[in-house]
Amino acid sequence: MPSSGSPFLDGSLRQNTVQTVRLGRVQPQHPGHRTIYCNDRAANLAVRFKGNSVSTTKYNVVTFLPKGLFEQFRRVANLYFLMISILSTTPISPVHPITNVVPLSLVLLVSLVKEAFEDWKRLQNDKAINNAPIEVLQGQQWETVPWKKLQVGDIVRVKHDNFFPADLLFLASTNPDGVCYIETSNLDGETNLKIRKALERTWDYIHPEKASEFRGEIQCEQPNNSLYTFTGNLIIDKQTLPLSPNQLLLRGCSLRNTEYIVGAVIFTGHETKVMMNSMNVPSKRSTLERKLDKLILTLFGGLFFMCLVGAIGSGVFINRKYFYLGLDGHVERQFDPRNKFVVAILTMFTLITLYSTIIPISLYVSIEMIKFIQCTQFINKDLLMYHAESDTPALARTSNLNEELGQVEYIFSDKTGTLTRNLMEFFKCSIGGEIYGTGVTEIERGIAQRNGLKVDEARSATAVHEKGFNFDDPRLMSGAWRNERDPEICKEFFRCLAVCHTVLPEGDESPEKITYQAASPDEAALVTAAKKFGFFFYRRTPTSVVVRESNVEKMGKSQDVTYEILNILEFNSTRKRQSVVCRYPNGRLVLYCKGADTVIYERLADVNNNINKISREHLEQFGSAGLRTLCLAYREVSSEDYEKWNDKFIQAKSSLRDREKKLDEVAELIEKNLILIGCTAIEDKLQEGVPSCIETLSKAGIKIWVLTGDKMETAINIAYACNLINNGMKQFIISSETDTIREAEDRGDLVEISRVIKDSVKQDLDRYLEEAEQLLQSSWGPKLALVIDGKCLMHALDLALRIRLLKLSLNCSSVVCCRVSPLQKAQVTSLVKNGARKITLSIGDGANDVSMIQAAHVGVGISGLEGMQAVMASDFAIAQFCFLTDLLLVHGRWSYLRLCKVITYFFYKNLTFTLTQFWFTFQTGFSGQRFYDDWFQSLYNVIFTALPVIIVGLFDKDVSALISKRYPELYKEGIRNMFFKWKVVAIWAFFSIYQSLVIYYFTVISSRNGHNSSGKTFGLWDVSTMAFTCVVVTVNLRLLMACNSITRWHHISVWGSILAWFIFIFIYSGIMTPHDRQVSCSSFLPFCILCLSHYFFCFRKMYTLQYMC
Repeated sequence: MPSSGSPFLDGSLRQNTVQTVRLGRVQPQHPGHRTIYCNDRAANLAVRFKGNSVSTTKYNVVTFLPKGLFEQFRRVANLYFLMISILSTTPISPVHPITNVVPLSLVLLVSLVKEAFEDWKRLQNDKAINNAPIEVLQGQQWETVPWKKLQVGDIVRVKHDNFFPADLLFLASTNPDGVCYIETSNLDGETNLKIRKALERTWDYIHPEKASEFRGEIQCEQPNNSLYTFTGNLIIDKQTLPLSPNQLLLRGCSLRNTEYIVGAVIFTGHETKVMMNSMNVPSKRSTLERKLDKLILTLFGGLFFMCLVGAIGSGVFINRKYFYLGLDGHVERQFDPRNKFVVAILTMFTLITLYSTIIPISLYVSIEMIKFIQCTQFINKDLLMYHAESDTPALARTSNLNEELGQVEYIFSDKTGTLTRNLMEFFKCSIGGEIYGTGVTEIERGIAQRNGLKVDEARSATAVHEKGFNFDDPRLMSGAWRNERDPEICKEFFRCLAVCHTVLPEGDESPEKITYQAASPDEAALVTAAKKFGFFFYRRTPTSVVVRESNVEKMGKSQDVTYEILNILEFNSTRKRQSVVCRYPNGRLVLYCKGADTVIYERLADVNNNINKISREHLEQFGSAGLRTLCLAYREVSSEDYEKWNDKFIQAKSSLRDREKKLDEVAELIEKNLILIGCTAIEDKLQEGVPSCIETLSKAGIKIWVLTGDKMETAINIAYACNLINNGMKQFIISSETDTIREAEDRGDLVEISRVIKDSVKQDLDRYLEEAEQLLQSSWGPKLALVIDGKCLMHALDLALRIRLLKLSLNCSSVVCCRVSPLQKAQVTSLVKNGARKITLSIGDGANDVSMIQAAHVGVGISGLEGMQAVMASDFAIAQFCFLTDLLLVHGRWSYLRLCKVITYFFYKNLTFTLTQFWFTFQTGFSGQRFYDDWFQSLYNVIFTALPVIIVGLFDKDVSALISKRYPELYKEGIRNMFFKWKVVAIWAFFSIYQSLVIYYFTVISSRNGHNSSGKTFGLWDVSTMAFTCVVVTVNLRLLMACNSITRWHHISVWGSILAWFIFIFIYSGIMTPHDRQVSCSSFLPFCILCLSHYFFCFRKMYTLQYMC
């Protein structure tokens, strides 16, 4: 087979022998995996893999209009007006089609232009990405082509700081040992560098001459959205090599600290993992919007009632006795007295088109515009929510939920990185049953203050405080650990810290200048601690780590020790532990393991029970001080046992099906009979302003729940530190750490354990619920707090007990759930959201908070140190928990007040306008005669009353931001929904009814004997124009009077809208012929004066009556 053929050549241009050989090997694709032939497009042609061009647009030139209109008409209001517009083209319509078509067209035009603009920006972004250059192997040289021309199986070269154009199989690197460093910030927000290692078999394919000879076959999983898993095999020269995520370079990641790499394309375009993860956040609708739907349905009911009254009236009124109507001869069916039922039905449809303005067509567009500006100009640019240290402003990722922020009653918060800073510092430790570290944590200070005790915070001369390390105990510093009771176990402790990790060192190989790139702040803190204790990790290769050990053999002496890393059993949320199998220079095989105390203690050998017991007490002590703990353990492995285990490990690693599950099962075989070394205690300090923020939110009537994976003692003390719990509260604690449950766990019967825990939880819930009801009945009763751990919560969320849990929780001011999983976080949130029908907000900063964030009405992500998963799944993003005060009490409350006023005002102004037409119907024999000119009706909502309501939605506020935060009790108005109740709607409806009556009848009665300048009596055009003038001026000034604060923008919009009406009528009356209208342009000025005199007379009467009410 020739090796120089270009993979970009069409298959038909290849030699027949090459085609036959390659195409003969192509097999039908197995549904469970795909087969890829590297560097051979002809062989891959039969499979028809997708191209690398991506499109994130919603529309194209062909689909924009039909799809865009379909999206718009999914709204009930738009569909309703489409039906009205169609109905207005029929003979039964009393109005010209333009009356309904113009406002509908304007609304659709604005919406479609917005959609087109957003989609155009997506298109420009897609073009920039698709046309980015990449070097592809053609023959024996690299040729630059755009990303969009890449195909599965191509060999590409990616240079330093460039992005990977597709999901690639890592083949070779300019770095030694076939490694490269990548940054995944575009994928998950993490800026820590990650190491990837190519298979040793492919290291040679770094140059184009050698790479052109590569003809490997890849069998791998089908495209999926799992970012952290990959299973596959590379078959090369009849040798099968297992592939793992370590050989996968994902599209969107960038290459760092590496000159260039060579890779083979595996997944392209929309089949790449990043594109398969680019799904939208679940669509959420605010509570106010759902209530608006009910108001619209009420308006439909009102419309039907008005039309029914008119239809019945028409059927009754039509009679031949009214001879002047000419009903004796041949007449239209709508006015035929011989069939009054048909008359009533046709009149019904006529009146539907006539009264269609009762439904505000521009309401949705106005609300969208208001919300969009609120987000982009107010929330996103609020300097009080800008975090200067990280240069992070607040970000509204959706504009659908602004007003929901003003009605939140329950907040569900993560602890680490949300209430705390996620800046981990090694603070204390326990080694061989001995505690080291004399510092005092924030939590301990708080406990001492509550008990009236003084704390001695004197630090020794050997105390060290730097990033990741804040430790004070001379017994371990500068080699003093050699004098401890058991220095050998101290060495194992330090070596476990220095070896069992996936940290990457960067910079100079000196303790002062080196920096550590770690997957989490905890891991970086542990490696920093090892360095400070004299075990300096400074170099990593794919197969080893190098540690400079000081004071081991002799005080003051250092030596570099290379530990061969044989296997890494990685940490995940299920395993809750990480292990490393390493070989010492002397051939000693050791497995080091670190993880949560619950999983480590389950795997300990039945030795050193005294140390195990003492260490458990130390863990509880550390937890009470608010520290994060990890257990460290090890075991020695014989060469025979390791070889047998490693064969199983390689077999599991090569599996294409259920690889992760098989790897976990194999890990269980070696992670047993461990010997406990000790435990670490890391401090994560509270964020600034958290206690005062929680206190303020509590005064606002908001109940805060903390959902954390930490131990109960840690969670309770954090709750104390941030004012969530205080000594004046009655605490209900439901824990699985009871003697009865422990005895059941010691017996090891899983069914019995489950039964015992469930019975215990049921008894606790019943007892606490009864006690809570008694305390709440007394006026002097204390506030209540509930603390429950994950095991008990699992049973409390059972169908038989969840109602009890919900009742008890709702009676508590604070709830702390500890040791909970991400799924339990979401379940607790959904329990309150769906069970109590309360508006909920979830806030978190990590990937484990995503399900909770998406389950709540409003999701808030913290732009922290755990990546951007939470932010990408959220509705709003802030940098600090304390910014919730401004987000909820200021922006949320203002948005709620403004939108309530906007909606009720829309309801009022449209009902007022429509009712004047309704009253006119009674004087026209219910015939469906229109009162207003078609253009008046068309432009009423879109010009003459549009701008003022938008200005109110943007600038109206009852109190300033400072007052909103100083008196948080004001927020309770939103929780109780004080401004959008049916009572409020009824009051506005009452204003509409009596003001429309006053405007209509005073205008009609006062102009009954009036004459225009030509001596003619006022006709329909004169009277309706005067009435319309009164309506426009009345509703605009009524809005001005309803404002809590009036700015120049209010005056400009209100008086500008009124002026726009007079300018319009001046021009409009001037261009009409005498045949069309009874008024000429020459008589317009005195006519306007007459209108205004009538208006002020009506206005004075109306508001005298209003204030009397």
